[in-house]
Amino acid sequence: MREEIIVRVGAKILAPFIITFALYVHFHGDYSPGGGFQAGVILAAAFALLALVYGLDEVQRVLPPRFVRGCAALGVLIFAGAGVATMALGHGYLAYNAFAYDPAHPEGGQHYGILLVELGVLVTVFGVMVSVFYLFAGRGRREDPQ
Repeated sequence: MREEIIVRVGAKILAPFIITFALYVHFHGDYSPGGGFQAGVILAAAFALLALVYGLDEVQRVLPPRFVRGCAALGVLIFAGAGVATMALGHGYLAYNAFAYDPAHPEGGQHYGILLVELGVLVTVFGVMVSVFYLFAGRGRREDPQ
């Protein structure tokens, strides 16, 4: 790979802003367009950019394939866990009113419930998107036993 200093420095400067924007999209998903899916894709794009500029091996040292696969599974557990928690609190599956502090105003729990579910979606989408990127970017290379 050729040393393209401007591209490398540009990617290094852009990556934290892309990650911050992904967090913004996640946390404002219940107020404006966005949410877990979009944030997960944006977050995965930050690491894809770094892999394209610095090489797949460098990014896989920082973000190993095993960790990425674990993210995909963890996100599903977070999503399902939110539903199980609402059932344990005596409500229906994913009835976010169960998370309310004040029973007189159950809509307060909606905010916490949707953030938790969207976090699960973000982690799952991030894990799946980066896994797919690793598979496509690593085509034709020797198979890694991880």
